[in-house]
Amino acid sequence: MLLHQLVDRFGPIIVFINVMGSALGLPVPAMPTMIIVGASIALMAVNGAAFWTPLLGVLAVAVAGGVLGDFVWFQGGRKYGDRTLKTICKLSLSRDTCVKKTERFFGRWGVRILLVAKFIPGLSLVSVPLAGAMGVRLRSFIAHDGAGIALWSAVGLSVGVLFAAELEMVFAMISRLGRQAGMVVAVLLAIYVTYRWWRRRALMATLEKARITVDDLYALMHAEPLPVIFDIRSPEKRMLDPFAIPGSLFADERELQKIIESYDKSRKVVIYCSCPNEVSAAWMAKTMRNAGFRDVLPLTGGLDAWRLAGFEVANLTEFGELAATSPEEAEQMASACTLPIVQQVQAVQAAQTSQATASLHEPGLPHGDRA
Repeated sequence: MLLHQLVDRFGPIIVFINVMGSALGLPVPAMPTMIIVGASIALMAVNGAAFWTPLLGVLAVAVAGGVLGDFVWFQGGRKYGDRTLKTICKLSLSRDTCVKKTERFFGRWGVRILLVAKFIPGLSLVSVPLAGAMGVRLRSFIAHDGAGIALWSAVGLSVGVLFAAELEMVFAMISRLGRQAGMVVAVLLAIYVTYRWWRRRALMATLEKARITVDDLYALMHAEPLPVIFDIRSPEKRMLDPFAIPGSLFADERELQKIIESYDKSRKVVIYCSCPNEVSAAWMAKTMRNAGFRDVLPLTGGLDAWRLAGFEVANLTEFGELAATSPEEAEQMASACTLPIVQQVQAVQAAQTSQATASLHEPGLPHGDRA
């Protein structure tokens, strides 16, 4: 059976399954499928068949499959929040950075990121449950996600239409090769997966190996001098999990040079993040060591390990500051840092005075349309 005949019979079903499977995180060739289907429709049109009707029909089927698959993760993010993001991160070949990058994209663009998420590997799979976790309205999610999938599908179909003749030649050659073509595809896929695995191993090899446990950090916090504790989670992550280790100072590893210039290199520094294997914290620790800091360690397990050990956590206000319960606690937080943080303490005291403890999921936050 020729390719265009196969697509003519089963094209919509193939598109629906592939696009929905891709949205669910399955390793299916969704974009190649759209290109092949677009080429097949163009080839059938050359032989006198309709063009626009089947093309628009396939586009509608792709949008339906994509939105349905994304809806599953959206509801998961809405119901389970951060746990869904951690599950998604484990599915990604770039799991050490996928969530944090997407959180920053979402923090800047809000729900509009869904319009282009399908074009950026890894972004779509994380941005959808993140939209649910951040409280985006269902109708706003469907509108933006549907528009993004339609745009992505239209690009794939257009590429297929434009290069229909060339693709027909390629698949004619593949059909003549038979089983050998399948072996070539399998080898190329294996090479790609091996390359991504090697990149991950190479990254881990360059990071700081030493770690500090939560028990050791707890002991240090009750000794002198107090360590400097950096929380380098993204603002969006702190909104989803509004707690921190008491005395933590928020920092952005992208502004590392400013941190290096501001802090005493002889102080003990502990860094925690929300990345698997503490990748961001380990990278920042090694960079600070190379800059002359004597004792910088990532915290094994981050905030999750601290909480599981039963240690106290500090609440965060909706402004992203530590919520002290007394002026004495605010002073204790300030004493953990060699850099003046008067603005932080003032914000804490102002928040305490005005009782500004509104929920993080109340409307008005700059991340899109809220539920």
